[in-house]
Amino acid sequence: MSGEKLRAGKTGIGYVVEQKMEQNYDREEAAGTPQAVISWMNSICEGEHDPIPKPEGSEPEWKVFNTHIRDGVMLCKLINKLLKADGKSPIQFQKKVMSPFVAMTNIENFNKGCMDYGMAKEFTFQSGDLWELRKAGFFNVLNCLHSLGFVANSKSYMPAYTGEISKSIDRE
Repeated sequence: MSGEKLRAGKTGIGYVVEQKMEQNYDREEAAGTPQAVISWMNSICEGEHDPIPKPEGSEPEWKVFNTHIRDGVMLCKLINKLLKADGKSPIQFQKKVMSPFVAMTNIENFNKGCMDYGMAKEFTFQSGDLWELRKAGFFNVLNCLHSLGFVANSKSYMPAYTGEISKSIDRE
């Protein structure tokens, strides 16, 4: 085993939902959304946080991206830059993350900051979506960051987010 925690697989409706969310992530990946989000986040946090790296070997991009922002620190630095430019108070966060509890608190504070910035609560995500390192859950994180980019664009924040709105029809 490679050190990953063993977890019972989903069955029934839980399995169907997880598969659909993974397909949604794959569709966004094909549209270039993760690359647009990574580029935007790296440019905003340049000099204040290590950039999100490119995957090496066969490691999937979503997993590298997820692992890099998992502690919530880069997310908090990102939202604080946006809040400051909007004349709003920054959120509190801990830069040294020594436990899952601290990371999840950072993530919750990021979500609060997104709502203070003007993003609808429906576009936030649960801390477990990021912390659990699951592709299906990470779709919610990607959707949040993608939406945050559009809110920032509506406020003329520079550098501008270059992701595109993707439209799809769920045929099931």
